[in-house]
Order: sequence, then C-alpha cells, then structure tokens
Amino acid sequence: MAAPSPGPREVLASSPEAGSRAAAAGSSRRGLLWRLRDKQSRLGLFEIDPGHELHQMTCMMQAGLWAATQVSMDHPPTGPPTEEDFSQVLTQVHEGFELGTLAGPAFARLRRSLGLADEDYQAALGPGGPYLQFLSTSKSKASFFLSHDQRFFLKTQRRREVQVLLAHLPRYVQHLQRHPHSLLARLLGVHSLRVAQGKKKYFIIMQSVFFPAGRISERYDIKGCEVSRWVDPAPEGSPIVLVLKDLNFEGKTINLGPQRSWFLRQMELDTAFLRELNVLDYSLLMAFQRLHEDEKGLGCSLIFRTVRSVRGIQSPEESGAQNRRLLPDAPNALHIVDGPEQRYFLGLVDLVTVYGLRKRLEHLWKTLRYPGRTFSTVSPACYARRLCQWAEAHTE
Repeated sequence: MAAPSPGPREVLASSPEAGSRAAAAGSSRRGLLWRLRDKQSRLGLFEIDPGHELHQMTCMMQAGLWAATQVSMDHPPTGPPTEEDFSQVLTQVHEGFELGTLAGPAFARLRRSLGLADEDYQAALGPGGPYLQFLSTSKSKASFFLSHDQRFFLKTQRRREVQVLLAHLPRYVQHLQRHPHSLLARLLGVHSLRVAQGKKKYFIIMQSVFFPAGRISERYDIKGCEVSRWVDPAPEGSPIVLVLKDLNFEGKTINLGPQRSWFLRQMELDTAFLRELNVLDYSLLMAFQRLHEDEKGLGCSLIFRTVRSVRGIQSPEESGAQNRRLLPDAPNALHIVDGPEQRYFLGLVDLVTVYGLRKRLEHLWKTLRYPGRTFSTVSPACYARRLCQWAEAHTE
C-alpha cells in the first residue's frame, strides 16, 4: 500500500507560453509533412481545435504536463525508490489553473525503466500539437484523448479510481519488474486539474496499446462475457474508428503460431496478479494489422530486449518466472505479437474496479436479471479464469 501523503507541495510553474515556445521548434519540424503523413491514420478521431468544447481544458493539460515533466527532467529521481516516491503530490500553479502530479517520482522511474525519454514524453504531451478525441463505446462517462502522435492515451478518472490506482501502484511496479513483458497497460502518470476554484478533475496517462495505428483494420475490447458486449459496426467504407466487443468477435480466431504458449501463460500471470488486487472488469484490448509479404516469417530478425524494455529483476531464481519472449524490433514492442499472417496489438487495461459491496450487489442484481447469461460483474477469481478461458478458446 502507498504511504500516507505528506501533503501537496505548491510551486509556481513555468508559464504555458514558455511550454508552447519550447514545443514550437519540434512542431515546426513536423508541420505539414506530419499532418499529411498521419491524415489517413487519424480518420475517425477528432482533432481538438480552437472550436472544440474541450479545447481550453486540453490546452491547460498540455501546458501543465509540459511543466510537470520539466520538474522530473530538472530533478530526476536518484538512489533506490522510497515510500515517498509513491505518495508525493506536487501542485504547480499556472495562470487560471493548477495541475497536480501524483506519485511523480515513481512514474518518472517507471518511464525511465521503459526506455522512454522525458524529452520525448514532454514533446508528445505538451503544446506542440492538438490532442485527438475519440468517442468510446465504453459506458463510463470518462473522456478519452490521444496525444497528437497517437503514442500516449489520456483518460479522465473518478477520484476513488485514482485512489485505488495509487494504492496498488507499488505492487504494480513490482509486477512489471518481475514480468517485464507483461500485457498490463503501462501507466505513465496520474494528474489532477483544477480550474480557478472549481472541483478537481483527475486523469491518467498510459502508453497507447494501439500504436502505431497505421494499417490497423479491427479493434476489440474483450471481457469474456456476452451481456452488453455488442457494438453496431460502422458502415462499410466509413472512416469512423470503432472498438468492437466480444459478440462482434464470434467466429474469429487469433493465430499466434509459436507465440500462443507465451501469450496464454502471460494472461495467467497478469490476471492472477489482478485477482490478488481484488479487481475486475478490466479488458483485453486487441487490434489486427495484416503483415506485408516482406514482414512475414521474420522470427529470425526478432531481438531479445528484456533489459531495454523494463529493468526487471535479474536474479537467476527469478528469470524462469518472468515468461520472457522475443520482442519485435518495432515501436511499442511490449504490446505487439506477430503471428504468421497478422500483427496483433494486445494489452490489459482498466485496472481500477474493486470488487466491493457495490459490485457484489450489482452481481446479485445481474444474476436475477440475466439468468443463464454471462456478464462482467463477477468475482475477481471468476473474472480472471473466464478471460483466460476466452483467450485459450480463441487462439491457435
């Protein structure tokens, strides 16, 4: 569990204009060429331009994140991790808003272990280009954004969800150290935003599972059940990007070839960890991308990148339990598995729903409402087992 917070530290942050100027150089280099290159892959996503209702809020997020990342660049964590790394709250005061950074040193260490440079992180999330919004098929009231290069995913969260995430953060980091090729989404930051004297809004940042997005043909959100797990597909030829669900996947198979045994074992390890945390309702995100002819059968060109991907535990007694694999030499390699014909993007997301009294009552109600049918609100043990069974039944 995370240690009690020592209380927020407030600092006067660099101005949003300073962040904009610092990012402008990188933005000008991308300019028109970047827009032309990414136009096709951004179809169905909505650029948050000055006329968008969320433009002001995302501009604040960008300026705040630029300044917050600058702190970790100016004062990188040193020495072994401490309890305070997981409980620190830094509040930076900007003109018209405040941005809070929760457990900043812990996330800075995690980003470094992933080989993610703070300069790249700052450039992608700062004022160098507009965020993109997409309309999720999720039932939650959260807002979903992508950085302009689609590398990072931002999602608003309720306060109690953030509390759960931070309480589990030390164990989450430990799990990634033990299993550096875990399918769990890589969380990179947790922040709060308060405009004037208004109510705080919380949001998280993670690596996008679906990156790079070019040539992705299908996207799915799988929970291993059937109730409310259908999405009306977009009309043929439509540019809208939809994330489909379990019932849309009926009759399809994931052909992983030799990678299947690794995938099933990693699903067991990761869902067992989530069961220990008493959480449920997480999803297996999945996307398909057909391999070009010259990309097929390139198993011999894969490279072993365990130490580069995550600085996992290196002791001999732990190495056999890490379920390591060969990673493709590609961006976002931890979420990419190449089969004989397709490239698959795979990741477990939404890790903050606790099986408490509210969910137990919801389970009872759904048992009466949907007799004989499968739904998402079940015990963590049942949820983990069922999702692993789905993975085994739908892979070859």
